Amino acid sequence: MGDQKVWEAIWLGIVQGITEFLPISSDGHLAVAHALLRSQSSVQAAEEPIEMVMVLHLGTLLSILAVYWRQVWDLRRQPKMCLMIVLATIPVVIVGLTFKKFFSESIQNPLLAGFGFLVTAVFLWTAERLETQRYALDQLKPWQALVIGLFQTLAPLPGVSRSGTTIGTGLILGLQRPAATTFSFLIAIPAVGGACVLFLKDMLEGAPRSGSMTPLVVGGITSFVVGWLALNWLIRVVNRGKLRWFAIYCLVLGAATVTWQLMLLAGKPSA
Repeated sequence: MGDQKVWEAIWLGIVQGITEFLPISSDGHLAVAHALLRSQSSVQAAEEPIEMVMVLHLGTLLSILAVYWRQVWDLRRQPKMCLMIVLATIPVVIVGLTFKKFFSESIQNPLLAGFGFLVTAVFLWTAERLETQRYALDQLKPWQALVIGLFQTLAPLPGVSRSGTTIGTGLILGLQRPAATTFSFLIAIPAVGGACVLFLKDMLEGAPRSGSMTPLVVGGITSFVVGWLALNWLIRVVNRGKLRWFAIYCLVLGAATVTWQLMLLAGKPSA
């Protein structure tokens, strides 16, 4: 059982590390991956979504800092950009604290993730159709940062991509693709970091954790290493790639997930 937990943690870390930086929703993939792992197990294992999701996001957060450390360090001389990041973060703080319980309960819902993938597909397709790429990052205006932050509030829903909504909103508002991508990952630092702090607070206030810490450690390290490798490669792909391919992927995955979950619900005996 211990080895199985470790292998599951490695698998989830790989999924998180790759999908965190593509506009295809890491939380949605984790929800589907958890559901698949449970369906393949003869024993209904106790879920630990808050703990595992926290360490997986912490791993990819550290990978963002590792890749963007120069931009983060330069922020000490860029008060305007710091203000933009704060403006984009305010809506996330308000919505996150207000609906924290709902997001925590829905994060492992594969059916909701399926619908979230469909939302992401529509959003990405629309963003590519409307992008103009007129403004560099240093031309970002406060109202644009605030609008990007408002769309980032959808990210806690499984299947709705944080990078997809923020990059897509930036493109719709006229940002150049590299600028939209960089700003998306800069505002991910306080957003993901804040979520990890809230999850950690819930863990410390809850019942003491039983069982080995090894799966959590392995999952976090895996998500960091895979995330670091993926981000170095995927930044270039996202900056010059076609969002429609990600939209098609999310459309197919979303439709398949919704169909799968509705079939399971239809096959369950009524109470």
